[in-house]
Amino acid sequence: MFHVERDFSDFKKCYLTTRDFFLSGESFDLLVDEELELLKTDPIPLNLSDYYKSDNYISHSDTGGGVFGVVYRWVKWWSIKRKISLVKNFKKDGKLLDIGSGTGEFLLKAKKRGYQVKGIEPDAASRELAGKKGLEVTEQLDGIQEKFDVITMWHALEHIPDLKKTIEHLQQLLLPCGYLVVAVPNYKSYDATYYGEFWAAFDVPRHIWHFSQKSISELFKKHFELVKVKPLVFDSFYVSLLSEKYAEGKRFSLRGIWIGLKSNLRACGTGEYSSLIYILEKK
Repeated sequence: MFHVERDFSDFKKCYLTTRDFFLSGESFDLLVDEELELLKTDPIPLNLSDYYKSDNYISHSDTGGGVFGVVYRWVKWWSIKRKISLVKNFKKDGKLLDIGSGTGEFLLKAKKRGYQVKGIEPDAASRELAGKKGLEVTEQLDGIQEKFDVITMWHALEHIPDLKKTIEHLQQLLLPCGYLVVAVPNYKSYDATYYGEFWAAFDVPRHIWHFSQKSISELFKKHFELVKVKPLVFDSFYVSLLSEKYAEGKRFSLRGIWIGLKSNLRACGTGEYSSLIYILEKK
């Protein structure tokens, strides 16, 4: 059986080749570990931080124009409320660490709901915006020494180069019976299959890892018990609209809305939503 100590050496086959549609236009392979059902972007650029340097990278901004910026911010507002309610179901209060906290909207809401909060965000401009909101957000996970009741990673795990080291570190930072909440795109979803190389949630090379339900379960099972899996139902619409833009050049597409809806309807039976939230309890 797979354990987290295993080297990721089984990425021998190419699942598909896609491009960085957002910024550089460069091509990247997605290599597959078939046993684990985990994909890995190849190559991973040495200057990876340069691929985030754009005023249009929405998660690093409180603004952003165009239809995608409007849709993103509305979904983000709705999702934050839902995320807080989800965390409250498992830990009503305590110390919360949000990794990949962006400009701090989730942290701010969590703080108002009674949590003691801290964030990790590599992007300096985002940290500055979060600091103006009165939030404590630092650059690196390695510098954190205290322990937490809850750690959240909302679309952050797929960005982290050293997956094994990070998983080990997460279990060390959690208090006994603490909870880890991880949300990631699901390449097994219908919208991912439909759009293929144009699926916006591949987002290479910023997304290094591409997860299935099996890969999450196997990667974390040494230190965590998988408690629940929940969908992020709006992600299929946003991702499908953006995928239509990449595939057809359309700024808005009714077909994108239809594919997003169809993906969710199919997932009602399969469980394979466009993005999934995994709630894991430390053993």
